[in-house]
Amino acid sequence: MVQQSIQTTELRNQLLHSYETTRMMTNKLVEPLETEDYTIQSIPDVSPPKWHMAHTTWFFETFILKEYSESYRSFHEEFDYLFNSYYESVGSFFPRHSRGLLSRPSIDKVRRYRKDIDEEITRLINEADEAILIEIADLIEIGLHHEQQHQELLMTDIKYNFSINPLKPIYRELDSIETAKASPIEWLSFEGGLVETGINEGNGFSFDNERPVHKVWLEPFELASRTVTNGEYLAFIEDGGYKRAEFWLSDGWSTVKNQSWEAPLHWEKKDGEWYNFTLHGLVPVNNEEPVTHISYYEAEAYASWAGKRLPTEAEWEVAVRDQPIEGNFVEDGVYHPVASVKKGEGQLQKAYGDVWEWTKSPYMPYPGNKPLDGALGEYNAKFMSSQMILRGGSCVTSQSHIRPSYRNFFAPDKRWQFTGIRLAGDVE
Repeated sequence: MVQQSIQTTELRNQLLHSYETTRMMTNKLVEPLETEDYTIQSIPDVSPPKWHMAHTTWFFETFILKEYSESYRSFHEEFDYLFNSYYESVGSFFPRHSRGLLSRPSIDKVRRYRKDIDEEITRLINEADEAILIEIADLIEIGLHHEQQHQELLMTDIKYNFSINPLKPIYRELDSIETAKASPIEWLSFEGGLVETGINEGNGFSFDNERPVHKVWLEPFELASRTVTNGEYLAFIEDGGYKRAEFWLSDGWSTVKNQSWEAPLHWEKKDGEWYNFTLHGLVPVNNEEPVTHISYYEAEAYASWAGKRLPTEAEWEVAVRDQPIEGNFVEDGVYHPVASVKKGEGQLQKAYGDVWEWTKSPYMPYPGNKPLDGALGEYNAKFMSSQMILRGGSCVTSQSHIRPSYRNFFAPDKRWQFTGIRLAGDVE
């Protein structure tokens, strides 16, 4: 009984610490914003910062407080409609593309909403009996990982919103900018064979789309030691990459023409020189940094031009699973990819952080996959169509959020996220 009590106390303390740390990170990320910045939604893909702050709070209110706190009363009944993202089984929701039209509730009211829910969740963790505590622990963990996902979206959405402003606002000044030279690419060979990928429930936190462990046959393959740099991608541009249909998938080529793409998102040419809009301002393109804000179509075209291909997600996972989870993450406060520096012969560099790496794998369920029961079953499964898998995290991903089995996914034309390219090849 004493041991059980100790374990319950440890669980309470762990939940309280994780909850406070994650929620405070969101508050830290919005600190540089002006009041007017909280409402803007420049394209349907992005959401206003105010909406991210409210939606992540709505998640805890809806799936935990309303289910497990008998004394809880809704902060505002209409918030169910305004801040539900896409959960059909929970109720109707305000259209995604119109979130920027909501001048009310004010950012001050959203802050009060967050504070109120934080107090209620803290009270529930402190006062719940052991059975309820164990039951809500998994939901709180999902909610915190959900908030970390929105922290990343928050940063990429702020960047896009700022990028369309002719004033090119600076989100945060950097004391210094990384100027290291990228190390030469090495090609690392892997034997392939029958391998296991994925993760089983109970082996640490994972989303349902990462499960279960299953077998995959891989032919021998090679993987680049680092991701493609701006300088390498610039060579593709200068060789007419955006004007030569032979490198592109049909849908990609149509997108290039319809969208008038000539370079990665956030690049612009001034007086014959390329500049890159970053969260610390408009700066000359640094040839040594990983290229980012690249769609799947662009990644595929570059790989074709380079005589290589993109890795499958199974190849990627097998290659990096023994790598330490270290790199350039949101906690570092750089919010921009930095050059890869060689650490040793025959080693992958920066498998994690800096840029999400496109794979050639479509987003589909693993064999034997079962979505979560109830409304949370909508979290991942309903999007398993017309999306491509990315791996590894980015410069605005939380280090505690990423793992070898993590599957991110976006439509092949999307490029407002910090997405990049690691090449792969076949071994004869």
